Amino acid sequence: MSNPYTPQTPAGTPTCYRHPDRPTYVRCTRCQRPVCGDCMRSAAVGHQCVDCVAQGAKSVRPVRTGAGGVLRSGRPLVTYTLIAINVVMFVAQMTSRDLQRQLVLWAPGVAGGEYFRLVTSAFMHYGVVHLLFNMWALYVIGPPLEAWLGRLRFGALYGLSALGGSVLVYLLAPIGAATAGASGAIFGLFGATFVVAKRLSLDMRWLIAIIVANLILTFTVPSISWQGHIGGLVTGAGIAALFAYAPRDRRNLVQGGVCAALLVLFGALIYWRTAELIGQYGALITG
Repeated sequence: MSNPYTPQTPAGTPTCYRHPDRPTYVRCTRCQRPVCGDCMRSAAVGHQCVDCVAQGAKSVRPVRTGAGGVLRSGRPLVTYTLIAINVVMFVAQMTSRDLQRQLVLWAPGVAGGEYFRLVTSAFMHYGVVHLLFNMWALYVIGPPLEAWLGRLRFGALYGLSALGGSVLVYLLAPIGAATAGASGAIFGLFGATFVVAKRLSLDMRWLIAIIVANLILTFTVPSISWQGHIGGLVTGAGIAALFAYAPRDRRNLVQGGVCAALLVLFGALIYWRTAELIGQYGALITG
């Protein structure tokens, strides 16, 4: 006979697979078994049970940095550094009226030889809300992605995503548009996180919802540069697929070679667009 003063678990309530007396509605994102607070472990996406964590540690090879070391843990230094750079650049914008005009992505300036705008524009923002939204996304998405990829690869992913967004803006945006913001790089991290989550067989529904919501905003708010967002998203997903699925025996060679080839492709597209704009507008740009 049960103790009448002991609360009973309602019939049908899930209980922890290791502690049947503990009701829980949290499930492991890999095996979908119910887990209590003592048996769950934080993962890149959601939570995993202790058995899946142990199994994953045996089957997933350690991620190596470009210097040849193994990045097992530690602070997400690249993420925090990128946030700091963006904040410092925003403060500089507020103190110098000309800085924003000189560093944003403006097609005539790029075609006139100011190619640095393709990079510097990714660290400029139109207002504090624009900055805070992008930095919050970087703070949430960046650390788990940096831990999985390693610092060097994460930095390359961020930089190439930002450049990919800028290149598509240069190719397709109206010539007079002045574009700025880290959104292209952030969308690249969204695409990369999707690829990494799929590689690890994690629950991706929350991420799909975030990406879809942001794409809806991208194509419904007139002031948002859809070219920068789509360029960053496609570039980030492609680079992450390369990092996640490169053959183990030639991983570093393949990853480095494809990243270099992507830079060459971007350079060729920039050269072609520059020649086209000079051919159309001539002295208005070069003069």
